[in-house]
Amino acid sequence: MDDISALLALTDKMLWITALVAAPVLLSALAVGLAVGIVQAATSVNEQTLTFVPKLAVIALVLVLFGSSMMTLVGDFTQEIFAQIANTGHAEQVAP
Repeated sequence: MDDISALLALTDKMLWITALVAAPVLLSALAVGLAVGIVQAATSVNEQTLTFVPKLAVIALVLVLFGSSMMTLVGDFTQEIFAQIANTGHAEQVAP
């Protein structure tokens, strides 16, 4: 039963880290898309590249600004998973 609770705890943490890593990119793209959409609706300009280029630029900027912290979160979680795998395998070999 302890293995199941540890697995569920890792799954919960994995979902939170996924949300934390994806949130800056998704929220910035959403904000820019909404702003450009409002401007397009107000001016009746329906150019597709007008939505794509600002989103691309903002996503690149967000990845430059927050990329290292996002990768730190993912790297720390990966190290934690491998440490728990190593401890689980060691506990099974030691136990009679």
